[in-house]
Amino acid sequence: MGTYITDYFLYRKRFLLGYSLIAISVGIILYLIGTTIPGGLTEGEMESVVQSSQLSFNSFTPESIINLPYHIVQKGSLSILGVSVFSIKLPSLILGALSAVGLLLLLQTWFKRNVAIITTLIIIATGQFLFVSQNGTPTIMYIFWTVWLLLAAMMVSRHAAWQPFWKIILFAAAALSLYTPLSVYILVALVAASVLHPHLRFLMRRLSKPMLALAAFCGLVLVAPLIRSLIMQPSIGLTLLGIPNQWPQFDSNMLQILSQYFNFAMPGGSSLMTPIYGLGSVIFIGLGLWQLFTTKYTARSYIITIWLVLLLPILIINPNFISITFVPFMLLIGMGVNILLANWYQMFPRNPYARIAGLVPLAVLIGGMVFSGLDRYMYGYQYNPAVAVNFSHDLPILNKEIATLGNSPSTLVATPQSMPFYQAVYRDKKELTITTTTPSKPTSAVIVMNGVAKRPAGVPNKIVTNGFSDHSDRFYIYKSEVK
Repeated sequence: MGTYITDYFLYRKRFLLGYSLIAISVGIILYLIGTTIPGGLTEGEMESVVQSSQLSFNSFTPESIINLPYHIVQKGSLSILGVSVFSIKLPSLILGALSAVGLLLLLQTWFKRNVAIITTLIIIATGQFLFVSQNGTPTIMYIFWTVWLLLAAMMVSRHAAWQPFWKIILFAAAALSLYTPLSVYILVALVAASVLHPHLRFLMRRLSKPMLALAAFCGLVLVAPLIRSLIMQPSIGLTLLGIPNQWPQFDSNMLQILSQYFNFAMPGGSSLMTPIYGLGSVIFIGLGLWQLFTTKYTARSYIITIWLVLLLPILIINPNFISITFVPFMLLIGMGVNILLANWYQMFPRNPYARIAGLVPLAVLIGGMVFSGLDRYMYGYQYNPAVAVNFSHDLPILNKEIATLGNSPSTLVATPQSMPFYQAVYRDKKELTITTTTPSKPTSAVIVMNGVAKRPAGVPNKIVTNGFSDHSDRFYIYKSEVK
C-alpha cells in the first residue's frame, strides 16, 4: 500500500501544532511588549494611572463610571504590585491574551480551523493589537468586550455545551461593556441582526426563557451603577456614544482616517503607528469586503454590515476611536483568508500534489505577514523618531534615583502637568515630598524634572539623561550640604 498524506505526523498533528504556535507566540510577544517594547508610558497611560488611583467608592463621582471595570482591575494591579511600568501595563497584557484566546474561539465558530489558526496568527502580529495589548489604558476593552460578546452570542445561538454559562457570560459582558464608550454599537448590531435575519429569529425563539430572564437580571445588576450615574449626569451618555463636545472638522478627519489606513508611502504616527495595518492585511480586508457584499444572506454578513454602518459615522466625527474597527476588520481578514484557501482548493479538488504545493506560497505569504508585522512593531516603536518620542521613560529612571537616596527625606519638583501622576505613584512614600515649587534653600535632596521653570541655585550634583527623549536631560539632582 502507498503512503498517504494523512499518514504523516505533521498532517495528523497540524491543528495541535497550530494551537501550540499561537500559545507560544502570544506568550513571547506579550512578555516582550510588556517589558521592553516600547518600554515607556504615554500621556494617556499616566492619566489612566491617576484615574485608577483616585478611584474610591466612598467618594464616587459620575465621571469615574467611564471605563470603570478596567480602572478597577488596574487599581488592583497597582495596589498589589506597586506602581511600575509593568504593573501599569499588566491589566492590558492579561486582557490582550484573553482577547487572543477569545478571537481564536470566535473564528473557529465562523470558519474552519485552518482559517481560524492562520487568521489568529496574522492578527496577533499586527501593530495595533500589539500596541493596545501593552498600552495601560482602557483601549484594549474595545477588543476584549467585542470578541467575548460575539463569542458568547454565537455559543448561545448555536446551543453549544454549557448553555447556562454562556448565557450568563453574554449578559454580563453586554452589561459591563456599556461602561466602555462605543460598545453599545456592537449590542445594537447583534440585536438588529437577530431581528432582521430569519435564521437568527428562529434561534432566538428556541432559547430557554427562564434562563434568559435570570441572565438578564444578572446583567441589570451589573449595569445599575451606570444607570445611576447617567441619571445624575446625563452628559456621560454622549461620551459613551462617542459624540464629541465640539462640531467636528470633517475634511481634516477624513484626511486623518485615510492616513491611518492607507498612508503606506509615508508611515508615521504619534503614540500609535500609522498605517495601522500592513498592505497584506488591507488586501485581505478587501477580499473580506468582497465576500461580505456577495454573500449578504448569512448571519455574519448581517452582523458585520450593520456594525460597520453604525461605526462609520462615529469614526468620521471622531477618528481617534480607531481601535473600534479592529474586530470587524479582523473578521474581514478571516473572510479574506477563507476565500483564498477555498478558491485554491476548488481549482484542484482531486489533485493532492497541487493542494500540497499551494501550501508553500501560502506559508510564505502568512509567514511574511507575521514576521513583517512583528518587525515593524519592534523597530517602529523603538526607533521611529515620530513615534518613540511619545513614550516617557522617566518613571523607571526616577525609581532608580529615589532608591539610591534610601529612606532619607527628599523632594521631587514636578511640572504641574505631571504632578498628579507622581502623587499617585509615590502616595505611600512618606519621606518624599512632591511639589511644583522649587525650594529656595533646600534642606534635603532635591530632584528637579526637566521642564520646571526654576531650579535651585548652584551646580547640580548629578544630571540624569535619557536618549529616548528630545530633551535628554530628564532630572537634575541637588544634594543638600546641610548636616
